Amino acid sequence: MPAQKTRRGFTLIELLVVIAIIAVLMALLLPAVQQAREAARKAQCKSNLKQIGLALQNYSESYGDRLPFATAVAATNGGKWSASARLLPYLDQGNLYVTINLEYTYSDPINAAVPPTRISSFMCPSEVNDRSRLNTSGVAVHYPANYAANQGSWLIYDPTGAQQSSGAFLPNVSLRFGDFSDGTSNVLGFSEVKAFQANIKNGGSTVATPPAPTGIAALGGTFSATGHTEWVDGKVHEMGFTTTFPPNTVVPHSQAPDVDYVSCTEGSTTCLTPSYAAVTARSWHPGGVHALLMDGQVRTISDNINAQTWQNLGDRNDGNVLGEY
Repeated sequence: MPAQKTRRGFTLIELLVVIAIIAVLMALLLPAVQQAREAARKAQCKSNLKQIGLALQNYSESYGDRLPFATAVAATNGGKWSASARLLPYLDQGNLYVTINLEYTYSDPINAAVPPTRISSFMCPSEVNDRSRLNTSGVAVHYPANYAANQGSWLIYDPTGAQQSSGAFLPNVSLRFGDFSDGTSNVLGFSEVKAFQANIKNGGSTVATPPAPTGIAALGGTFSATGHTEWVDGKVHEMGFTTTFPPNTVVPHSQAPDVDYVSCTEGSTTCLTPSYAAVTARSWHPGGVHALLMDGQVRTISDNINAQTWQNLGDRNDGNVLGEY
């Protein structure tokens, strides 16, 4: 009877070589996959901003060339519907918009179902905190947004009316595109911000000139970790940003590695002095932020942009000539 041939298996060394080859291939492919995913997220983020730009154009055509105001400041706290909330019908959110009663605050029971609603057009795919904001009982009461309106450089609101913000969206004032004497291609409209951004508010300091980022903490204020978590609220720490500091500038604080600052919450009954704010544009995309200009362009703005150029982009009528950025 002929002897049967025995099939030779892999030796331990051969097996280890195969595993090593697979590991090397995975190490080579993984960065490429991650880069492809990030490129897709960036493209979607830019598309979201582009849609907001189109919504602004359509809103303006519907309201006699007027743009939505940033917030309606009155002698009561809260309930300041954002410019973004007023754009909902032009962002394929008509069904939600018709359920909103703008005659009442967003905290009124009649509008209770609106604030916790997630609006996909307001969320960047790279946002790591894409989640509801909960109350102390664990109930969802708000949802964040990653795109905020340009509310100026430092001064946000003066209750005496003596001064006015230089931004594209103001409290109580509905601008026209014709009000942008610098040209709509030279003025920021919206920019990325991060959800659940830490901030300090209502410290009482009314410094007309902003300090350096390292000096913000000394201005004082009450600490919060829930900035940019209410898309319905037009106040600057929720649905606004300022060009006080360039994109992704770190503002250190003892209670958080990076904070925003508002001297006095605009519209508060206790806020009788001008409101100043350093609410920085931030992004999870490396190297910069995506921003919408008032002419509808969407640009990627580097973290290394010249600070003065960034502030000029935030001003609708400063008359300064912009260079390359």
